[in-house]
Formats: sequence, structure tokens, C-alpha cells
Amino acid sequence: MSAVFFRNWRRRRLLARHPLDPQLWAAVCAGLPILAGLDDAEHQRLGELCLLFLHDKHLSALPGVELDDPARLRLAAQACLPLLHLPDLDWYQGFHQLLLYPEDFVSPQRHRDEAGIEHVWDDERSGEAWQQGPVILAWPGVQASGTLDGYNLVIHELAHKLDMLNGDANGLPPLHADMRLSDWTQAMQVAFDALNAELDGDPDAETAIDPYAAESPGEFFAVASEYFFSAPDLLHAAFPAVYAQLQAFYRQNPLPRLAPLTAALPAAAH
Repeated sequence: MSAVFFRNWRRRRLLARHPLDPQLWAAVCAGLPILAGLDDAEHQRLGELCLLFLHDKHLSALPGVELDDPARLRLAAQACLPLLHLPDLDWYQGFHQLLLYPEDFVSPQRHRDEAGIEHVWDDERSGEAWQQGPVILAWPGVQASGTLDGYNLVIHELAHKLDMLNGDANGLPPLHADMRLSDWTQAMQVAFDALNAELDGDPDAETAIDPYAAESPGEFFAVASEYFFSAPDLLHAAFPAVYAQLQAFYRQNPLPRLAPLTAALPAAAH
């Protein structure tokens, strides 16, 4: 029995033994604007991905986090949305646990500069993803995710996990065979440089996407992924070449399916 055959058999068996509650799934989808416009086949596929995700990954809730079945499924739906049209591979390999903190947490940081001097500090964060380690999410950030404002903590941290499939989170996930590395690096580098140049000129500038994207190429990819799924109109307007590359990578085009909702949002809320 081949590994692929066994994996597919195992998944079919799991889905047959643990079917998705249709009423619960409908309620979760209705409460997540980023899922608007998905067709019936996509809803079914996403639901199956959620069941497999929740079976394979352990969600560890620290005291102060109320993690019931709707909350688990809501988190899984956002985690699996980027995988909806990707080839059926183990994209979220290398980790088995998601740690859910009740509030933002302090993360010790170390950095060695070009002079060889090591800097150590504590950084307050709402999410963190370690290579071959768990994904850490602050519950308020998870609860705030799923709308159409460009913010999605779940997608951000799991985009880092996709990025890390090639090693360090450097903004270059494994590209598909029909994608050109030169097209990807050109689109990402030009946008990253433009964002940094804007902030160099005015650190308080109202940038088109979250200025945190200027921290590093890895953060740029993660923030751009957030916008791709939750504010595609803003990303497309600011960096159309980046949008095109993410469309090619994720095999999705959220812009038209979310257009009826994003067009109705007031500028201040979007």
C-alpha cells in the first residue's frame, strides 16, 4: 500500500466516522465574512479540511480561553482557507500544536547585529510561529480575525508555517511548478522596498497595508496573505503584482467573491 493511498484511505475513513455537523458548519461560515462567496463544493471541501486539521493538530487552551466546538471550528476554517485549492499535500507539516493564550504574551528575542553584538529584549506579541515548533496565538487576536479589515492573526501565523517549508521564514514558500521564482521575487521585493521607502520618509505614514509588513520579507508575505484573504481590494490596489503572485500560489482569487461586501464597507472601517 503506497503512502499516498494510505493517507487518502485514512482521511476518507476519518471523515466518514466523524461527519461535520451541517448546522454548526453553516453557523460558523455565516459568522466569517472572509468565507463569503464560496460555492457549495468549496464549503464542503473547506469543512473536510477543518475536520482533518482538528484531528491532526492539538489546540491547547490556557486558562482564560473558552474553546468550545464552534470556536474550534471557526479557528480551523481560517487556518484551512489558504489550503482550499492547494494540491492535497501536508502543507502544515512540522507542527502538531496550537497554543492559545488569553492575552498577548512576552517573547524573549535575540539578535546579533553586523558588528557581532548580541541584543536581547522582551517583545510583546499576539502570535508566533516557530520552525518545527508550535503556533502560538493570543485569543483576542483570534476572536478579532475573520472580518474584512485586513487583519487575520490565524492566517498570518500559518502563512509563516507555509513560508518555513523552505527553511527560515524569508518570504519564499515552496512555489508551484508553473510559477517563476523571478516573478515572485520581483513582485515581493519591489513592494517591500516601496513600503520601506514610504516609512523611511514618514514613520507615521498611513500605508496601504499594515506597516508591520516592512519588518522583513517574511513578515511582508504573512501580512500580504492576511490582506489577500481579508481585504483583497486594498492589496490589489496597492500592490497588484503581489496580489497576482499570491493568487498563483494560493490558487484562489478572493477579489471578485468578496467584492459585494468590500464595496459596501466605509473607507474608515476598511
